[in-house]
Amino acid sequence: MAAHNEWFFPRGTLAGDGWESVVDASIAGWKHTGIRVASLDEGGITMPAGETERLLVPLSGSFRVAHEGVMTVLDGRASVFDGPTDVLYLGAGSPAFVRGPGRLAVAEAPAGARFPSRRIPRDEVPVEIRGAGHDTRQVHNFGSPDTLDAASFIVCEVITPAGNWSSHPAHKHDQDVPGHESRLEEIYYFEAALSRDLLSRDLPARRAPDPFGMFATYSSPAGEIDTNVIVRTGDIALVPHGYHGPAVAAPEYDLYYLNVMAGPDPERVWQVTDDPEQAWIRGSWESVQADPRLPYRAGI
Repeated sequence: MAAHNEWFFPRGTLAGDGWESVVDASIAGWKHTGIRVASLDEGGITMPAGETERLLVPLSGSFRVAHEGVMTVLDGRASVFDGPTDVLYLGAGSPAFVRGPGRLAVAEAPAGARFPSRRIPRDEVPVEIRGAGHDTRQVHNFGSPDTLDAASFIVCEVITPAGNWSSHPAHKHDQDVPGHESRLEEIYYFEAALSRDLLSRDLPARRAPDPFGMFATYSSPAGEIDTNVIVRTGDIALVPHGYHGPAVAAPEYDLYYLNVMAGPDPERVWQVTDDPEQAWIRGSWESVQADPRLPYRAGI
């Protein structure tokens, strides 16, 4: 039997209080970030007030959110592979009640300051095509410091088309090196699906697909970690320290992940150090075209 990996959680193993998955400070060694994932119906779910900032991200479906005396509608999407979605930032101290139907992720972080709540519509979400060739991926930067005023967290989502690599080259952010590297815990929430290329083709009869990707972390001077896992929809990997990447999409399946990052440093900034053996990879992209399959938008 494989050894238990303390930083990897298959779908449903973190269930509690009506949520499919909950990452918070109840996990030993974890304190700066959190995530909640649930499939909601018209019955909805309550998020109490507290010194926690939140970002509501529809994974599939649309939602109505009652908060601060108003009702906000989040126009979602059919799936995470259909491009950006509306998102809602709730500053610390803001309780909320959310109704579906749909599948929802809520990024969280303890907040020492209160920022105003804000809905970011899909057409205002920055879409970045990062990398080139088989390292091309699509990044939705709705929770980056350039897009969102927040107390502590940085939140984004990434689409990696079938056969490509992302979180590559492997990198780390576990030391305070001003101007070069920041200390950030990181959450990876994954989904996988049959690739768009295969969805658009007539395929022979087959068993139901079992979409998956792969994800790895390894140790740095800041601490020991060793995660080498197959990831499927609903799985969560935590990165308290260490080099992380790649996240690999199998040739037949597209891979998605939602990242939540925060840490103890006073500045809210994403600064990383590449694995020295892999740092050259970024320079190689200059002579290679980006994957023409991206960007992914709604529809095929």
